[in-house]
Amino acid sequence: MTAQRLRPREMHMRRHWSINGRFLTQSLTGVQRYAHEILHALDALLNQGHPLTRDLEIELLVPPGTAVPPLHAIHHRSVGRVNGHLWEQTVLPYQTRGALISLCNTGPLSQRKHIVCIHDLNTRTCPHSYSPRFRAVYRILLPLLGRSATTIGTVSFHSASELIRYQICDREKIRLMPNGYEHTLRWTPRHSESTRAAAGRNTIVILGNPAPHKNIALIIGIANRLESAGLRIAVVGLGNSRVFNAGAFDPDADNIMWLGRLSDNELGALLLDSLCLAFPSFVEGFGLPPLEAMALGCPVVVSNRASLPEICGKAALYASPTNADDWFHHFVRLRADEHLRAALIKNGRERAPLFSWQKSAEKYLIAMARLDGIGAPADDAAPN
Repeated sequence: MTAQRLRPREMHMRRHWSINGRFLTQSLTGVQRYAHEILHALDALLNQGHPLTRDLEIELLVPPGTAVPPLHAIHHRSVGRVNGHLWEQTVLPYQTRGALISLCNTGPLSQRKHIVCIHDLNTRTCPHSYSPRFRAVYRILLPLLGRSATTIGTVSFHSASELIRYQICDREKIRLMPNGYEHTLRWTPRHSESTRAAAGRNTIVILGNPAPHKNIALIIGIANRLESAGLRIAVVGLGNSRVFNAGAFDPDADNIMWLGRLSDNELGALLLDSLCLAFPSFVEGFGLPPLEAMALGCPVVVSNRASLPEICGKAALYASPTNADDWFHHFVRLRADEHLRAALIKNGRERAPLFSWQKSAEKYLIAMARLDGIGAPADDAAPN
């Protein structure tokens, strides 16, 4: 009798999921930041015993020689002898136990029980920003993943609508799993010599790289006009020439400071002590830098295109990415109007927590449970 009463509990099947750890071999950009934070949020939920982690085992699979961050409940395993796309397509699917999560746009085509996060379709909407090889790989790979994967995650309604518009996958497969803000709470803003010299209430910060779709040439192009108004430009970040084609602009204006790559702590200090972040992109799948700036208490001036109004809401000033006059007038107004500045800071700090790594990790748990045939709460589907 005792054995019979225990049998239902004993019959609980362990659920096995793997995470595609190829992102740990790549430079830390917005897409890789997403993967790092979702990995750690899933690890925390598993360690805390979240209800949807019952009977769940998650393993991180990585290419050989990969440095793995400390984790509490997710174990890692190094597999194979190759790297890159070859590892992802030929080694990873055969080492996966059960199902797989791929967090950075790519994943193995032979894996059927598969959640893939496709962040954007910038290689189609802004092809001139990418090298021919990179563009060709994504043009072939993304539609194939859209058909082969069981669930397609994405980071905004805008990106979801692009997935539908370009017929990457069926609407029913798409789930919203946005970026979050909590990583900024771990930053300890601290100036370096260069950021201290660059910061100030007359400084406009630009993040990203000089890829054409980032559109920093718009701001650089009015450098002389900004200088006449007493404003400076601090440019943070370097482009990856293997992926991005540089835009054309004159880098020699006296009021432009090229800071290169900064640590999170340096970036936090620069944003806190500057006039604003300017983010003039033509297209973004999400737009993490404006969210980071809002969380820190830095006003943002952003493009009125793509996902940016969806992310920033009433916490930003908006301008057309083709109208330099609008940007100039926003910068001058923001410097002169302390009430406007205070309102943007307040609205930004209130809006940032709407986007949470923990909440998005829970959305992954919901998607995993549904694919495992377990009842789970409703999640966010694609727009109608």
